[in-house]
Amino acid sequence: MAWKQWLVAAAVGAAVVYAIRSASKPPLLAPEKALAMAKAALGGSRAIRGSWIQSAPERYEKDGLTYTVYRGGVCRHDRDDEFFVNAYTGAIIEIRPL
Repeated sequence: MAWKQWLVAAAVGAAVVYAIRSASKPPLLAPEKALAMAKAALGGSRAIRGSWIQSAPERYEKDGLTYTVYRGGVCRHDRDDEFFVNAYTGAIIEIRPL
């Protein structure tokens, strides 16, 4: 009988740990929200004539750190840039010219 109680307690404990970890992880930003934040940050004095963002987040590594990012881009009259934006915070991780 004691082993059944131990098994039930272990299962309940595992469920509680899973629930706490799931609740403590922030939700992903919507790709459209991340794009709007990136356009606001990248706009500046140069007008943006077009933009895009991938809707599926991907893993990205920079300087030994791993991020969950959305990949996107902005088009201007003088040049086009690709950017990687943090999928949780909306912070721009890197900008590359295309």
